[in-house]
This record gives sequence, C-alpha cells and structure tokens, in this order.
Amino acid sequence: MAQRMFVVGPESVRMLDLGHPWIIADKFTAAWPKGAPGEVIALTEKGGRFLGSALYAPGERIVARVLDRKKMAVNRVWLLERLTAARDLRRNHLDLAGTNAYRLVNGEGDGLSGLTVDLYGDYLMLQSYSAAWKPYLQSVADVLKELMAPLGIYEKFRPQETRELSAKGASTRYSRLLSGAAAPSDLVVEENGLRYGVDLADGLNTGLFPDQRENRRDLMGRVKGKTVLNLFAYTGAFSVAAAAAGAQKVISVDTSGAYLGRAQANFELNRLNPKRHEFVVDDCFKALERFVREKRRFDVVLFDPPSFSSTRKSTFATRGGTADLASAACAILAPGGLLIASSNHQKTELADYLKELRRGALQANCDLKVIGIHGQAADFTYPVTFPEGRYLKYVLAVKG
Repeated sequence: MAQRMFVVGPESVRMLDLGHPWIIADKFTAAWPKGAPGEVIALTEKGGRFLGSALYAPGERIVARVLDRKKMAVNRVWLLERLTAARDLRRNHLDLAGTNAYRLVNGEGDGLSGLTVDLYGDYLMLQSYSAAWKPYLQSVADVLKELMAPLGIYEKFRPQETRELSAKGASTRYSRLLSGAAAPSDLVVEENGLRYGVDLADGLNTGLFPDQRENRRDLMGRVKGKTVLNLFAYTGAFSVAAAAAGAQKVISVDTSGAYLGRAQANFELNRLNPKRHEFVVDDCFKALERFVREKRRFDVVLFDPPSFSSTRKSTFATRGGTADLASAACAILAPGGLLIASSNHQKTELADYLKELRRGALQANCDLKVIGIHGQAADFTYPVTFPEGRYLKYVLAVKG
C-alpha cells in the first residue's frame, strides 16, 4: 500500500532536518487528512521533498513519530532488523555482568519511537507511549519470541493521567499477557549481582527502575562504613545496594508502607538483615524536619523522587521541590558528606536542575561542590539528535 503524503510546516521541516523524530501537533498538522492510529505516512515539505516515514497518531500531542528516513512498512522484516540491532547493541557494548533486568529497546534510541521493551529475567515487558503502536504489538511480540525466546511477554499500559490515578486509588492492574506463560508475582531478577523482586502484572511500575543500574553500582563504591539516608526509597533498590556494599546503616524513607515492605523483602533476598537498618513510613520533608530536631547526621543523603507525586500525605513537584529538598538535606548532611540528587523529569534540563540545587544550597547557607554528573544507564540509549532522550539527572555533590 502506497504511503499517503502529509505536509509539515517550516518549523517541523527544520527539526526533521536536524534529525528529530517527533512531529508536534500544530496548525499545519491540524489540516492533515483523517487517518487511523498506526498508519505509516510520508512526511513532506510544501515543495514535495520527502522527509521520512512516520507512524500517524491523530489526536495526540506527538501526532507523528518518524521511524525511517526512507519509505518503509512496519512488517516482520523491518521489525526484525530494528529489534536485532537493539539486542546486538546491548550484547556488544554494555557491561551486563550479574544483570538480567535491563532495557532491550529504548524507543527513539533504537529507531522505534514511542515503544520500549524491558527484559526481566525470562520475561519481556512492552510499553507503548502512543496508540499508533497498538496495531503492531502482536507483530513485535512475535519477532521478540524469535529473537529472545522469553517465557512470557507482557504489555504495560501507560495511563494518560497518572496524577489523578494515584490520588483516586484506581485499579493497579496496568498489564496484560501478550504471549506465553504468566510470570510469578514474586519474580526475582538480578542487577549488579544483587537480587530484587518485581511484579510484572500489578502497578504502574514493576518495582525496579533499570535506568539507575549504573548509578547504584557507582553508589556501592562510596558507602562502606557510612550512614546512608535514602529518601523516596520506593522498594529499596538503592538501599539494598548500599547495605550490600557495607554501609554501616541505611535509613529508607517513603510514604508507602507497602513499598517499604517490599524493600525489606529485597534486603532478605540478599541475606541482609533488615533489622540492622531503618525503614521509616513518612513524608520525606516531615522526616527531614524530625531528623533536624533529633540532631541526626548522615554521611550520604540520596533523594530520587518521582517527577510528580500526590498522596494523602504530600505533594511533590520537581520544580521548586528540589530546592527545598536540597536545603533540608544540607541540614542533616555531615561535613564532607555526599549529597546525591536525582530526577527523571524529562522537561527539566540539567542546567535548570543545577539551578534548583544551587537555590537549595543558598537557602541552607551550604557549600556544595559537584564531583559528578551522571545520566541513565547505557541501555537507555538515545540519538544525539534527540536531546529529550537524556532525561535522567544524577548529581553528586560534597558538603564543604
């Protein structure tokens, strides 16, 4: 079937010529003919110059996602080529020793804009960030079965309004089994030689964020004999890494007792006695205030909050909240101690994030010296033409 031609505006032409894979809805795309999500269309400029093949997603903010700079179709041959290249990149260029949980396909980074595939042991998890991928998910699963021979393949849904869902306590089931056998609810995977429990069926997330894998490995070389405070601890992956590396004591704080229960289970999976450490169910700011009153000091303070969270106890947003967190953390950080500030908020650029940390340091009259800035793990690859792909900010700073 021949591709229909869709004319883009001059700004989109400029971005496409720079290699960017997104077409953002504007007055030019508003004039496009109607079509079904997933139609492969030809993007052209006004004069008729062909610019690329894209997946059409009518009604979405990213109305088209470039898949190739030449004419193509999303078929088995094309998918096999892209998925094989993604697999081989990780096999040939990544250090995955002691790890069987990582990102196999990272959307734009692997020429599959809007689609990710994560490996969890013998299972795969597909996530589509556009309705345009829905017609092809079974085909993707079929090719992945051929390439990876997983026991099962899941699809994870991404709700549009996660803020409202978290506040309303909606259903926690956002996955469905696409192919093969169901994974056990207590599935255990390995990362950097450590063991973590994940759940592929329930919740918006599985319980482990592989994009922080290399940062957890880095942390393990910095904490021996030290006291470590992990704020927004979630299921305790950073806490387990610190304790396994010989931290004297790890204090994990989160508003969710259920998450901290899973964190303690992760300690036990690694033969670490959770009773030697602390698990605090509380709002992180309130916990920090209490630590100040108690005059407690920590050698390492780490915070990795969600980009936005809304619970019965607190509301946190990256912009503004990061400065307040850094200020409060400075008050309980020992002299010469290490502050680790992390954010996955894609719309906050590194320079702006550093400004937030600066504002927090000035607010606390604290001298912070940056000794390292890291991003996401290497399996979360992105093209140099797609700066949005470098979303994770992980800043290490020493208190003077």
